[in-house]
Amino acid sequence: MVQAKSGRYDFDLFTIGAGSGGVAGSRRAASYGAKVGICESSRIGGTCVIRGCVPKKLLVYGAQVADEIADARGYGWDIQQASFSWPALISAKDREIDRLNGIYIKMLADAGVTTIEDEGRLVDAHTVAIGGRMVTAQNILIATGAHPVLPDTPGIEHAITSNEALDLKEFPKRVVIVGGGYIAVEFAGIFHTLGAQVTLVLRGDMVLRGFDQDVREHLTQEVTERGLRILTGTLVESIEKTADGLRAKLNNGQSLPCDQILYATGRLPNTRSLQLEGVGVKTGAKGEVLVDEWSRTSVPNIYALGDVTNRHNLTPVAIAEGRALAETLFHNNPTSFDPSNIPTAVFSQPPVGTVGLTEKQARDQGRPIDIYRSKFRPMHSTLSGRHDKTMMKLVVDRASDRVLGCHMVGADAAEITQGLAIALRCGATKAQFDKTVGIHPTAAEEFVTMRDKVAD
Repeated sequence: MVQAKSGRYDFDLFTIGAGSGGVAGSRRAASYGAKVGICESSRIGGTCVIRGCVPKKLLVYGAQVADEIADARGYGWDIQQASFSWPALISAKDREIDRLNGIYIKMLADAGVTTIEDEGRLVDAHTVAIGGRMVTAQNILIATGAHPVLPDTPGIEHAITSNEALDLKEFPKRVVIVGGGYIAVEFAGIFHTLGAQVTLVLRGDMVLRGFDQDVREHLTQEVTERGLRILTGTLVESIEKTADGLRAKLNNGQSLPCDQILYATGRLPNTRSLQLEGVGVKTGAKGEVLVDEWSRTSVPNIYALGDVTNRHNLTPVAIAEGRALAETLFHNNPTSFDPSNIPTAVFSQPPVGTVGLTEKQARDQGRPIDIYRSKFRPMHSTLSGRHDKTMMKLVVDRASDRVLGCHMVGADAAEITQGLAIALRCGATKAQFDKTVGIHPTAAEEFVTMRDKVAD
């Protein structure tokens, strides 16, 4: 599958989309001597850097200061007259995103990648049209990401998505968030912790569908006890503008007055303008580009990765896929991305960290498993007076003793899970967890001190 560089075309590799995956693959290919070009219709950096993970996490950090101020009295601090400015936080966030955008532009330039800031579309298997310009390439990489979608609900023009939520000029005092996935619960945590009255409206019975059931139940309990209102089995039937804001009419007869209605009910791949059908690139029901384990599409020299393929929609996955493709095409090192044991986090408040199989996934495989679970009040809460509880869980294969899954809800869950992901990648057993010396006093040590199995 390794392809030699060719002088027949303008580029050895041309990438459509300069998000994390496209940039990573392009830079790696260029480092191996390939002549690489990339185009981007928006800002260089893509969803994660410009309008996703990074700005959202900055807002999470800003919100967490409110908890720290509230907890301070228990630790002897008397913080008076603390005030919060949403415009100041947004302005600081914007400055950081501008800085990162500049870094991404410089990284591409330093790597020798030609950057064209305009929208690209396929003309044929080796030609990309960018504005009024045509470029040719031996290989083409599609890395255009995805975008949030809004349902066809009456009055939907008054709603916003996560894109607009990151740039609101004024802080909304009353927010309705529609959806129960990670984006919904993350924004719910941001707005609620900063003082807004937040109602989470979800069609299902619990947040975070697809996550481990204990994670879902524990997070639901924690955010509810913090004062977040959750309406389950509920749909928004219409939205109307009122004299003092907006009103969401629900299918249960209720109406929710609010200042903003944020929809976080799904995302679709950015493929509509690429003209894939005319070139023969096959797509799925949601418009996702269909690829094999090598990120190769139905057209042998055209590849796709990241959210546009709708497989594992995580930034580090897109980066790994991009680097693997560059290794395969330009370094004589055929590499495919291994999707097993991908760690992930939800920056809700409290946060979630998870890696490996959920309990249900393990049981559905038909293997006997052991479950270890612990719930406790973290040490930080003992003086602060906060009633938060942390939940940790291990899913273990009974026959081999191998740890199949690690799940956590609580402070620092993402940081702790990153280390556990290495253990699972190495095939660690429960006995090896047990032999590991814990760092005391920490919450993380609970993962190596759990001894009692949960009854089947």
